[in-house]
Amino acid sequence: MSYRVRFTEEAQGDLVRCFEALLVHDHSAAERALAAIGKAVELLKDFPYACRKADEADPFLRELLIGFGNAGYVALFEISGSDVHVLAMRHQREDDYY
Repeated sequence: MSYRVRFTEEAQGDLVRCFEALLVHDHSAAERALAAIGKAVELLKDFPYACRKADEADPFLRELLIGFGNAGYVALFEISGSDVHVLAMRHQREDDYY
């Protein structure tokens, strides 16, 4: 089964925020980060259940870990029928990822 991957407005905003934060320091790295995120998100089209559960009580709410450099990004997503909705994205060094 192939899933459609869709980004919520919030997730799109998160992606822009992450890109702009990196763009200030290194334009090339910002472009590579976007490419890494895009490649990782492709996995969700075929294997969304391969990602770790974000909440043990909800098997449809999951997290995709995206490696980049010495840290990376985390995409929170929900599986709903044949759709995967990316709900949020953040760098692993934000908030509680320290």
